[in-house]
Amino acid sequence: MNVADLAKEKEAYIIERRRYFHQHPELSFEEKETTQVLASELARMGLEVETFADYNGVVGVLRGRQPGKTVMLRADIDALPVKEACELPYKSENDNMHACGHDCHMAMLLGAAEILSEYRQNLVGTIKFLFQAAEESTYGAKYYLKKGVLDDVDAIMGMHIWSGLAAHKLSIEGGPRMASCDNFVIKVKGLSSHACAPHLGKDAILAATGILMNLQSQVSRNNDPNNPLVVSVGTINGGTRFNIVADQVVMEGTVRTFSPEQRQKNEEEIRNLVTQTAKAFGCTAKLTYTYGPGAVINTDEKLVSMVKEAGVALYGEDFIGDYEKQMVSEDFSYYSEKVPSVFVFLGCRNEAIGAAYAHHNECFQVDESVLKEGAALYAKFALQYLEVEE
Repeated sequence: MNVADLAKEKEAYIIERRRYFHQHPELSFEEKETTQVLASELARMGLEVETFADYNGVVGVLRGRQPGKTVMLRADIDALPVKEACELPYKSENDNMHACGHDCHMAMLLGAAEILSEYRQNLVGTIKFLFQAAEESTYGAKYYLKKGVLDDVDAIMGMHIWSGLAAHKLSIEGGPRMASCDNFVIKVKGLSSHACAPHLGKDAILAATGILMNLQSQVSRNNDPNNPLVVSVGTINGGTRFNIVADQVVMEGTVRTFSPEQRQKNEEEIRNLVTQTAKAFGCTAKLTYTYGPGAVINTDEKLVSMVKEAGVALYGEDFIGDYEKQMVSEDFSYYSEKVPSVFVFLGCRNEAIGAAYAHHNECFQVDESVLKEGAALYAKFALQYLEVEE
């Protein structure tokens, strides 16, 4: 029996697991019960199981009949603080929701582990299954690197269910796939006065407005227009009363790019802009700039080709689709900085069944018929990487 047939055989299990995780979502750094369930499933399959006393997430290890290369397959496990709005038989039982598809990722990777267990006696090498906590925090991956989980890994594959891509389509392109994510806080300091006498104060709100508008010049005038860049302010808070000139405003925002070179320039350019704009209004401003995950870039052409070949072998040429790189971020990039990697999108959009909402939406749904394809792709890639004949 080949991988596609095994995936079809295990489809009911994969869907059942996805629905269980969907009903019991846990937020970043709180995935205790999810971790326990995953560990139990991996142990049932006969895999070595590694958990962590001070952190959630689990690693399953499938060793072949003799040593060889080690390949890692990764899924994320945390949910979002979104209250589900759609009435489903397996609707979330709490106020959180798997609104980004991590329930699907866990189910697909468990399915892959089931499939690959069937090939245990033919494996030369090792397959590691990483169920990672706290991806939505943007830095959950760092823990596993510090613990040395990737020290013996030769290559890693990641996959994300994607609502913008039609169901039964796989996006596997080289080059940039997801953007870096750096965040900032700007604190503007002015001088309060009565609103009827603004000349006696220094209006922090006015200065903050100037900064907010001028930040867009970072994109439109300082950045090469051929290089995608996003600078967005998500929150702005200031002022105490309608008749008082505000003496302080705090803004928070994010910066996204695919270019490592542009990323190195952004902080200094934004700092200069913030400082000088505030000064023009007689105020001061402090920028706190925090670096998050880098861009996810498929630089290893061999791995990209291997995943594409695996997809075609499983489901034919029509399975391969095209999809643009996305400005969202993924902390999978931390793994990419450590070992050769490849990251793919698996389409789950099907408007006929209501699977048409964007990620992080309270009505986010997926076409569950694609889950077996994701499980099969994980497994097929691992077998090809270890050069196992079916």
